[in-house]
Amino acid sequence: MNRPVVVGVDGSPASLLAAEHAARAAVLRSRPLHLVHGYLHPLGYGVPVNPYDLGLPAPTEEAQKMLETTAADLAERCPGLTVEVRQVAGGPGATLVEESRRAELVVVGSRGLGGFAGLLLGSVGTQVAAHAHCPVLVVRPAEEPIPVAGPVLVGVDGSEPAELAVGYAADEAARRGDGLVLLHVQPPDGDRPTAPEPTETQAAELLDTAAAAVRGSHPGLAVEGRVLRAPKDEQALVEASGDAALVVVGSRGRGGFAGLLLGSVSQALVQHAHCPVLVARPYGHAR
Repeated sequence: MNRPVVVGVDGSPASLLAAEHAARAAVLRSRPLHLVHGYLHPLGYGVPVNPYDLGLPAPTEEAQKMLETTAADLAERCPGLTVEVRQVAGGPGATLVEESRRAELVVVGSRGLGGFAGLLLGSVGTQVAAHAHCPVLVVRPAEEPIPVAGPVLVGVDGSEPAELAVGYAADEAARRGDGLVLLHVQPPDGDRPTAPEPTETQAAELLDTAAAAVRGSHPGLAVEGRVLRAPKDEQALVEASGDAALVVVGSRGRGGFAGLLLGSVSQALVQHAHCPVLVARPYGHAR
């Protein structure tokens, strides 16, 4: 099945930036691009009457024109890209989660309005990142240009979700022709005394094992391992993202990345990273 790259578009600057990232991702993957607009009844909230008594929601000509204009622009800028557009009746979060069942990748912006209000820092973005059936690319920050250079970063903690994230990160680095940097975060000496942290030797072994696996599956890919020292994992990763083209995180984790995806580390990256964040959701799996 030729799974598409799916992106939610509502006409806002952030969603149009997300569409640019999605087009680039589709080209790198040789996949079609689907622009989706989720619409609700305009009286769907805050009224004392059942809005569906007034008729079912319907797609609008204005939204259709916005989608078609965006599609034409992206197709012109990305020769060979196949773009489809569709309006879907339903809430934005549920729409994108459902679309993810058949998608290669779902792309969301860090801000939105209209049909995608609150992306990504609100409930919609959290819903998509936590329940999608495929990887989710969070495009942020909207005020900065699309990174075109720099390595792909991924955290390593020995957990299964982190292993999945490393695999996705290696694939991304290979597609982009960039290097891969494996990161493991440890506290400064004397910090977090009650937490079972790997020793320096164990941390190096974690990185060496992950690097060896990547080199086996992606010969020729430049791979580097780094141990970072910081009081908080998120602090180290957000800072490291300043020199990266992409950060990849697992949807669950332990140890140095406890609580991923809905914990403090992933939330911090989604909200504060200096580059896009890829949430490594497994295909065909939702929690």
